[in-house]
Amino acid sequence: MEIPEEVLAMIFSYLSVRDRRSASRVCRCWADAVASPLVWYHTSVSCALGEEDEWSVQACSQFQQNMKYLKILCDQSVEANRKNVAEILHNVAASVTGLLGLTIVCTGENPYFYSGQDLLQSVNSLFTANACPHLRHVDFRKLTFTLDDGIIHLVTSKSPCLESLFINNKTLVCKVTSEVVKEALRNCPKLSTLGLFYTTLTENVLAELLHVERPPVKLLQLHCERMDKYKPTIPAEAWEAVARRHPALSVDIELDHTVPAKKISQILQSAIPVSSVELNTFTFMVEQVNFISQNYQGTLKRLVLQTTSSDELNRALRRLASCCRSLEEIHCYCVVSADTVRTFLLCCPILRRYTLKTTKEPHPWLPEILQ
Repeated sequence: MEIPEEVLAMIFSYLSVRDRRSASRVCRCWADAVASPLVWYHTSVSCALGEEDEWSVQACSQFQQNMKYLKILCDQSVEANRKNVAEILHNVAASVTGLLGLTIVCTGENPYFYSGQDLLQSVNSLFTANACPHLRHVDFRKLTFTLDDGIIHLVTSKSPCLESLFINNKTLVCKVTSEVVKEALRNCPKLSTLGLFYTTLTENVLAELLHVERPPVKLLQLHCERMDKYKPTIPAEAWEAVARRHPALSVDIELDHTVPAKKISQILQSAIPVSSVELNTFTFMVEQVNFISQNYQGTLKRLVLQTTSSDELNRALRRLASCCRSLEEIHCYCVVSADTVRTFLLCCPILRRYTLKTTKEPHPWLPEILQ
């Protein structure tokens, strides 16, 4: 029985890029199915073999006009992998494509004294060539190298249709300034989802979100780190104005272990419509959990805690469970009491995932998933 081309295309869309190209050489029927735009609409290409991978590079080049969302995974610890990524981006830059989304994910350890300049230069060349004028989504959260004003200016000035931009990539240094973020909002009037380092967020940046012609802003992701101790506190009035202008706005805040404890209370303000909080501080967090219970009970959907076990923490968590009934995820990476677990299961009707351990277990701690 002959399998319809649409069914083959659906099957081939789940294959790796290398396997797709192999399938295209089996017969003409399979080659036609592999060439279907459905196969390449979402393309994820892995550069992790540790050797030059002409097979994947050529496949991407051959079918890049059919790609709409491209995700590149690179083990940057090996030079050959980085060359493959550079070659793929070079080929995309060589002709104007209909690419709508670009995600770059780096894995593995950085070689000593390696700062990712070859990969950053490839990204720079891609946008310099203006090869992706219709780009809507850019995700650099896992591009683990320091981004600067130049590259963000280039991305946003060449992508006026951009709807989401994530540059909160957790590097040790943030070289993107608030002025370039303001410029990005002006260059990309449809931008409604934004991931930033908290240090780049200012009252003036929030003011850009208040313009009448700007469509509703959906998500603001903020990564907070040690440099924020020098940053002035954003007035509560500025957050209140943004929340009124964009009533559907959700704010996700992640604080890493380098944020000074005294700064946390200045970052977590009651006027912010917070939907997710990650307190990866490894310090005593009872006061902060109580604050979250009191101020984010109507908006909080996800909470992650890297903290220390105590009776006070258990009481604070039970209070949070009874207040934040819209909670969908809770992940606490320290031992909690059985009563705490029961309280979350009883009081949070839409809880989907939780990591709440009553005894120490070998890491990594895996979450429980509720049906």
